[in-house]
Amino acid sequence: MRTEARTLRTIADFDSAGLLKTSAELERVADKYALALSAAMADIIETSDDPIARQFVPSVDELRTLPFELADPIGDDAFSPLPGLVHRYRDRVLVKITHICPVYCRFCFRREMVGPGKTDNLTRADTDAILAYIASKHEIWEVIFTGGDPLALSPRRLKSLMEALRDIPHVKIIRFHSRVPVVAPHLITAPLVSALASANKPVYIALHANHPREMTLKARDACSKLIDGGISMLSQSVLLKGVNDDVEVLTDLMRAFVEARVKPYTINHADLAPGTSHFRVPIEEGQNLMRQLRGRVSGLCQPSYMLDIPGGFGKSPIGPNYLRPGYVQDYHGNWHEYQDQNSDLRA
Repeated sequence: MRTEARTLRTIADFDSAGLLKTSAELERVADKYALALSAAMADIIETSDDPIARQFVPSVDELRTLPFELADPIGDDAFSPLPGLVHRYRDRVLVKITHICPVYCRFCFRREMVGPGKTDNLTRADTDAILAYIASKHEIWEVIFTGGDPLALSPRRLKSLMEALRDIPHVKIIRFHSRVPVVAPHLITAPLVSALASANKPVYIALHANHPREMTLKARDACSKLIDGGISMLSQSVLLKGVNDDVEVLTDLMRAFVEARVKPYTINHADLAPGTSHFRVPIEEGQNLMRQLRGRVSGLCQPSYMLDIPGGFGKSPIGPNYLRPGYVQDYHGNWHEYQDQNSDLRA
């Protein structure tokens, strides 16, 4: 669905693009949650209710908040020693370096705090405090930048962050969680790639995409620029009703990642964010999809199905279990006798 080469940011913009009809209820959605649909994504929307539109076009369903949904569904606040910093796991920290994204997903688990006017980016003093904290904690092996979308920052700002981390010897790995290579591939420039490489440490980008059509030629070219520049790439997806809760779609998505040299990493169960119940798939259904995927695609294409436990208790794998006492299950679902001989060797 071709639109002008600009980001859609208001209900009127979406209406003009033919993606919805303006209503008072949709204006209430816009008042509550940020809106943005990039030109790159608008151009691949075929109908107003296709899997791409469903991820970005606002819906009145977002006004329905269930009693168990949470403003902070994964419990970041309980593990936040400083503004913008989460230290849940001993060996790594999460830095929410910006609250701005090129697009705003309708299922976002940080939807209460991202977007223009919600919370400003971290100040220089905030960033300095975070870097000092990281430098003081020698157990921190990995720093993960998220947001918002950290790759929406300027190359100059990214280079400053990377050079600061270069000088902290116990930080060995730097990771970015981003949708930019897919939703705004024009932002992946030579200066940005150079900035990411300036830490002289291994850098990983976890690319967020949920449907194979998101992996356009421009998106694949953006991934190639990063990978050829020495950046490793992983995938992260969210299991979403009406988007990718289909084994054929997941098969095509995982293969598209591998073909683009992006290693499938996680498929995340949708979090309990307010107004997102229309996206959530039952866990049993998700497990069945993972079981079907196991039998259809190469081991290179296998992600882990993960649940971020509400309350800040961290992520747990919730994929299907192929073992029960005395038996193992194949990818067809058939059970076979199997005895773990090593269990008899224990002293």
